[in-house]
Amino acid sequence: MNDRTTAADPQGEAGSQVLSSRVIELRKKRGLTLEQLAAASGVSRSMLSQIERGRANPTLAVTLRIAQAFGLNIGELVDQPWAASRIELVRSDDTSQLFRDDQECRIRTLSPLHLEKNVEFYEIRIAPRARLHSAPHFEGTRELLTITQGRARVQAGDNDCVLSPGDSAHYHADLEHTIENSGDDELVGFLVVTYQ
Repeated sequence: MNDRTTAADPQGEAGSQVLSSRVIELRKKRGLTLEQLAAASGVSRSMLSQIERGRANPTLAVTLRIAQAFGLNIGELVDQPWAASRIELVRSDDTSQLFRDDQECRIRTLSPLHLEKNVEFYEIRIAPRARLHSAPHFEGTRELLTITQGRARVQAGDNDCVLSPGDSAHYHADLEHTIENSGDDELVGFLVVTYQ
C-alpha cells in the first residue's frame, strides 16, 4: 500500500493539509525548530519538513511519534481544534465501557478507550465475599485503589491490608494481586492503574 498521498486521493490530501497545519502551529507555539522536533520525536528532519509542506502522508507510527513529542494522542494532533470537543464523556449506561460484568464483579472503564495512555481509571463493584484475582501485569505497573463503600482486603505478593470507605492503597500490580470484598455489603471503589 502506498503511504504517499496523490492528487487522486482528495480525502488523503485534506488529511495531510490538516496534519501539516497542526504540526506547524504546535511547533511554532512551542518555539521548536525542525531539528528540535526531530530530536524529540525520532522522526527525521526531512520527513517533518515534507509533512509540514503537505507533501507526505506519514504512517500511523510516525504520526504517533510526532503526537507524543507534543504530549498529545493522535486524535488530539489531527483533530481540527475548532471542530473537536474539549470534553469527552463516558456515560454510566454505556455498556461498551464494561470490562467485566458478572455475578461476582463489575468493572467499568472510566477513561476513554481510544486514548493511547499510561493511566487507566476504573470503577469496581465486588459482591459480598467475592474477590478479583489478577495475575501479574507488565513490569512497573502500579494500582491505586480507593474504597467508597464496603470493606476490602488487598493482597499484592506477600503483603496485604484492609481498607474501609475513604481508605486508599497503592501497590505493585506486577505481582500477583487480589482485591477481596471482606464484608457483607457490595464493595465499591475506584481503581487507577499506571504503566511505566
